[in-house]
Amino acid sequence: MLNITYLVTAGPTHEQIDPVRYIGNYSSGKMGFAIAERLAQLGAKVILVTGPVSLEVQNPAITRVDVVSADQMFEKCQDYFPTCDGAIMVAAVADYKPVHFSPEKIKRTDENLTITLCPNPDIAASLGKVKRKDQLVVGFALETAADEKKAMLKLQQKNLDLIILNSLGDHQAGFKYDTNKITILDSTGVVFTSELKLKSELAIDIVAKIIEIQQSRPGMC
Repeated sequence: MLNITYLVTAGPTHEQIDPVRYIGNYSSGKMGFAIAERLAQLGAKVILVTGPVSLEVQNPAITRVDVVSADQMFEKCQDYFPTCDGAIMVAAVADYKPVHFSPEKIKRTDENLTITLCPNPDIAASLGKVKRKDQLVVGFALETAADEKKAMLKLQQKNLDLIILNSLGDHQAGFKYDTNKITILDSTGVVFTSELKLKSELAIDIVAKIIEIQQSRPGMC
């Protein structure tokens, strides 16, 4: 049984434009929840920080923390990460948010509407900057086509231990589906490639690779 605590993020974030509109994406949270459940099955304690999803947590070893925006997810991750052995950043965090939030519903007109956006914090990169030698940070890279070079660049720039690449170009993979197809990379390159599988099955593969690394490093649990 694993005597570790892991932070996992899941789902989308919603960046408000006005009280009834937001910027978001199609993430269902299924991959993040599956990874959290697999860790808990193996005895780990899990802090699951999730954006707005319709999923429910099954294992009592998972502490669920609900957020809406990228800023809220960033704050919760900063709070919890120091007490964790690692973090798996599965959430599809919105890259941008509106600079201004309108407290009243924006009325429709016949004129074009311009919304100025600014970057959200990069949560995975922020954890990569502060991680200790006994902590792992795992990121996800969603591309419209499989691109290992882009994934490797993200791993290096964000100081990640692993990055999991998945592509919207693969049939029945990515957002909304129960299935996915992944490639796992570390600093040396590709270490695992899957066929199309259920996300619950891929969670087993992903957690196994993480635990393998965790147990191979001196000073890690």
